[in-house]
Amino acid sequence: MTAETKNGSMIVSLQGHIDSGNAEETERTIRKEIEGNQLPLILDMDGLEYISSAGLRIVLRLHHEHPELKVINVCSSVYEIFEMTGFSQMMPVEKAYRRLSVDGCEIIGRGANGNVYRLDPDTIIKVYKNPDALPEIRRETDLARKALVLGVPTAIPFDVVKVNEGYGSVFELLNAKSLAKLIAMNPDQLEQYARVYIDLLKIIHSTHVKPGDMPDEKQVAVGWADFLDDYLPTDQAAKLHTLIEAVEDRDTMIHGDYHVKNIMLQNGEALLIDMDTLSMGHPIFELASMFLAYKGYAELDHSIDESFLGITYDTACQFWDLSLKLYLGTDDPAVLNGVEEKCSVIGYARMMRRSIRRHALETEDGRKLVDVCRAHLSELLSKYDTLEFVHENA
Repeated sequence: MTAETKNGSMIVSLQGHIDSGNAEETERTIRKEIEGNQLPLILDMDGLEYISSAGLRIVLRLHHEHPELKVINVCSSVYEIFEMTGFSQMMPVEKAYRRLSVDGCEIIGRGANGNVYRLDPDTIIKVYKNPDALPEIRRETDLARKALVLGVPTAIPFDVVKVNEGYGSVFELLNAKSLAKLIAMNPDQLEQYARVYIDLLKIIHSTHVKPGDMPDEKQVAVGWADFLDDYLPTDQAAKLHTLIEAVEDRDTMIHGDYHVKNIMLQNGEALLIDMDTLSMGHPIFELASMFLAYKGYAELDHSIDESFLGITYDTACQFWDLSLKLYLGTDDPAVLNGVEEKCSVIGYARMMRRSIRRHALETEDGRKLVDVCRAHLSELLSKYDTLEFVHENA
């Protein structure tokens, strides 16, 4: 048995067996460790293989004295005992998660909150960067289920696992390949893949969401503008606010991180993955994130597209251009350029905020990137009085 204070709780870790032969000594040791403790108490049973009725009575007494007691990482056999005796109804009891390793696995996607790996031909796993990601996993699973119910083809996680000290969600995707990988393998089929990509995007953008079921992306963008108040000239900051706040409110779905590594092709069907950024709002916010993924982030360093998307900068730009034409339903250069510039207002604001929050102002390369964003915003904010545009899902 060991005890430690972590994240505002007293965690007592138990291993081995607790039975009538060692129950008295076990309880005495636990009480000695937690004496005077005023923090919430957690019993971590990772490694505990058996618990008898004598051990259960220890847990019951601790629960009476510490009503907030939680029991975590309980193996299947011990969890069944807690279930049968009704303990899981008296207190929070969390079953242990099976452990997986992603060592040597192909990485098929990288995101702000986690990386996606292929475990085998049939399954992928999203490993979260936050070691305490269970609330994030539950939230993303909930969003993915809502999207599926609304008719958006998406992969639903079927298992939550431990990966090193963190957590991952496992998805079944039989022999699926990402659009990014398919484009890299078949660059001559770029237009075909762009059509698949935009067909799915139009399904997403025509799907209506109940108020409160998903975050409002417009309010997120207002937060980006709020942050930049301290980094832009007063008139430009005010204009940015005005443009964002004037964008029409929408109850239609947005993926929020819609790029070729988050679209999997399985038996000819396009499936959406990485659903933690799912929200609702005007398509301008979606197109802004797409612009960044293909052009904005790699503007100063073209190798970023190869490391992030697995395709060259030139291919990424071609794919973006094709996608925009298909989405807007026009080849008119003036229309396409105008919409791209409106998207980039949101995009450069987002990238500037992201860069500053990641300490860009402390390095030469970082300051150069912030200056590029600032220069683009200075030009574009004086050029446009609205971010609205005409499109098929208007």
